[in-house]
Amino acid sequence: MSKQQKFWIALGVLLAICVVAWAIRTAPEPPAPQPVEQESSTMSYDDNTLKEEKDGREIWELSSEHMDIDTGTGNVELTKVSGKFYDDEGREVALTADHGSYTGETKDIAVDGNVQVQTSDGAALTCDKLLWTEDEAKLTADGNAYIKHEDMEARADKIESTNAFHHFKATGHAHIVKGAGTK
Repeated sequence: MSKQQKFWIALGVLLAICVVAWAIRTAPEPPAPQPVEQESSTMSYDDNTLKEEKDGREIWELSSEHMDIDTGTGNVELTKVSGKFYDDEGREVALTADHGSYTGETKDIAVDGNVQVQTSDGAALTCDKLLWTEDEAKLTADGNAYIKHEDMEARADKIESTNAFHHFKATGHAHIVKGAGTK
């Protein structure tokens, strides 16, 4: 083999190595794997009831004309809600509302639209929105909250209670009148 042939072969090998190195260095990164999205589906029921029990004792129950349950999250949307909450002393809190929701992860309940509440000992409450916070076992009446019990009336932006409104805390533009309705 002549020097010229060796030169051309060496140049060809060098060129091939350069092309391979260039192809490796400039190759695009593979795309990141796409997270698999959990498909959620919705189950719908008419005239159904949800209940929560703790230590064999019923805590609350909610019935509705229609409910949609997200099977992935356990969240529930309710239409035309009626329900009851039960305290340790046997008092009941009955409620009605146009709409409600239940959060599967926290077990919190929110109802809104024409919220009406009546306790078994005669107290009555109205508000824009009522929230049950499971962790604190607390009912919160939020927005235009009004409660009447025996000879007392209270209005506030928010009224909170952990014992079915037997005792409560009123905050925000609170106005409480004792002796209301007495002669």
